[in-house]
Amino acid sequence: MENSSKFQLQRTLSIQSCFRELNCIPASGDYDQHKYIGFLTWASGSLTLERTNSARNLALYVPLYLAALKGDWEEAKEFFNLHPQAITARITNGGESVLHIAAGAKRIVFVEELVKMMDPLDLALKNKYENTALCFAVASGITKIAELMVAKNRYLPMIRGINGVTALHIAALLGYRDMVWYISSVTDSQFLTKEDYVGLLIATISSDLYDVALHILEQKPELAIERDPSGETALHVLAQKTPAFSGKSDLGIWQRCVYRCVSAKLLNKTGRTSNFRLLNVVMNLTGIQGVIEKTLMQSQALELVKFLWKQVLFLLDDSEIGKLLRSPSRPLFIATEFGNFEFIRELLLSCPDLIWKVDEQSRSIFDIAVIHRQEKIFKLLYDIGAYKDLITSYKNPSNCNMLHLAANLAPSNRLNIVSGAALQMQRELLWFKEVEKNMLPLYKEMKDSEGRTPQMLFTQEHKGLVESGEKWMKDTASSCMLDATLITTVMFAAIFTVPGGYNNDTGTPMFLKDKSFIIFSMSDALALFSSVTSILMFLSILTSSYAEEDFLESLPKRLIIGLTTLFFSIASMLLAFSASFFIVVGHQHQLAWIIIPIALTACVPVTLFAFLQFPLLADVMHSTYGSGIFSMERNERHY
Repeated sequence: MENSSKFQLQRTLSIQSCFRELNCIPASGDYDQHKYIGFLTWASGSLTLERTNSARNLALYVPLYLAALKGDWEEAKEFFNLHPQAITARITNGGESVLHIAAGAKRIVFVEELVKMMDPLDLALKNKYENTALCFAVASGITKIAELMVAKNRYLPMIRGINGVTALHIAALLGYRDMVWYISSVTDSQFLTKEDYVGLLIATISSDLYDVALHILEQKPELAIERDPSGETALHVLAQKTPAFSGKSDLGIWQRCVYRCVSAKLLNKTGRTSNFRLLNVVMNLTGIQGVIEKTLMQSQALELVKFLWKQVLFLLDDSEIGKLLRSPSRPLFIATEFGNFEFIRELLLSCPDLIWKVDEQSRSIFDIAVIHRQEKIFKLLYDIGAYKDLITSYKNPSNCNMLHLAANLAPSNRLNIVSGAALQMQRELLWFKEVEKNMLPLYKEMKDSEGRTPQMLFTQEHKGLVESGEKWMKDTASSCMLDATLITTVMFAAIFTVPGGYNNDTGTPMFLKDKSFIIFSMSDALALFSSVTSILMFLSILTSSYAEEDFLESLPKRLIIGLTTLFFSIASMLLAFSASFFIVVGHQHQLAWIIIPIALTACVPVTLFAFLQFPLLADVMHSTYGSGIFSMERNERHY
């Protein structure tokens, strides 16, 4: 302990003398903040290098490194008694000190005790990548660790790390909301440049910290039109944030019900619950918390779009807005490509003339919506009345109109949103037919630069998908047909080998008058008839011609009937088994207790089949008999 105290005293005197020589600390004790921060940056590197040179062998610090990783403060304290210089020495090849390691390992108690032993300047020491221990603390996401360091040296947030990045920027990039709010509260705003603010704004949007982004814009609204080094504005980045505008489309049935009831007004601006603190556990278990957070995020994202676009309209003239929308990232068209309907809707509400904007290939937002199969945005076409004919008449340099674009195969990420090649083909046909409805007769037969009409292009582009759909349909039908055939065979034989046998005198079943026998007979007949129907449906699928039009209604309808009757036959077969089992065992009183468990077990295969096949059946029924992907009242206006 005596050696440690002596070392600490010498180090303190040395630091103070350096401050005096650089005129950072006048005799009065007051000093210039910017000079002090500059000195920290210089001195941390110089002193660290000096102490690194004195550390001849990194192997000496292995026990300390392991203690910091484990958070074993007692072992580290013993090491410091023997080697007091280890407090600030580099103990890794990357030049990290023990404080770097403990902060990155999220060891709160270890960091707390270590900070007590260190001088404020020690906390500013950097590794060879120019990162301080605060950068590691911020990267850990543990706000308490950062608070301990800043309480010791309040200038740490102003010391830049690798490539001049601030601790605040690191927190924003990693998406740690609480850390961002804390670091921003202890960071001197005069220290941040305009470039820092732009980078911070872009980082918060990229990390879905929309409340932080709104706070920044409220303080500096001019940032709405500033570009980062890659040439993107906040609006460009937000246009690509699909989850922020997805609504309830990616939620389950239970979550959708919660979504309708949840109001983002129940939460405060920072995203922390204000009225539900006592119910957090229950909400996490039921999924309500996730829905609340999603609702809040979408509300904030929508508010951010409104604020950004309002500032764009206020700060830029028409020509500059046109340049913004035609820039390489093209926020209007990128949002259309990603399907950010609410984003597009907000822009159109403020500036309806945007529907006439085209990209470098003379494509409107509706053309982009057709290419990327974004039905919600495409349906905005119904709201513009007679102008629709003008929009659909646009042609690109290859003389392709909107119907040609619909004839092209959809991108894989949009094609795979339904299961099975046959359903994908059906979806492609639905798109082509819907776009065709909105085209003037002249454009339906227009040829592109290669002499192809839209129908010719569709057949050419979807040839492979038709073949895959045929294979998928035949494989599905063959598998299901085998199951139906087995059920038919068993049910046909079961009616001639009734449970309990026959009366030798009359030839009638012994339990003919029992209710359970009537249930057995009816369920056996229903299972037989439904399985035969299922076989016929799957046989018709196997013998189909597989023309393009067959995938639109004919094949899906047969698949629906086949799967439905197969499910019904399985349920009837198990009901027949349960009734037969009751007839055989029910009269044995010592075995009566086993009837209910067996009957319940019989429900398992039916439930399993329903869970496995219901998603496929629901998809087919929705697109064939239901409202489909283009469901919308024609007089319903979106904007």
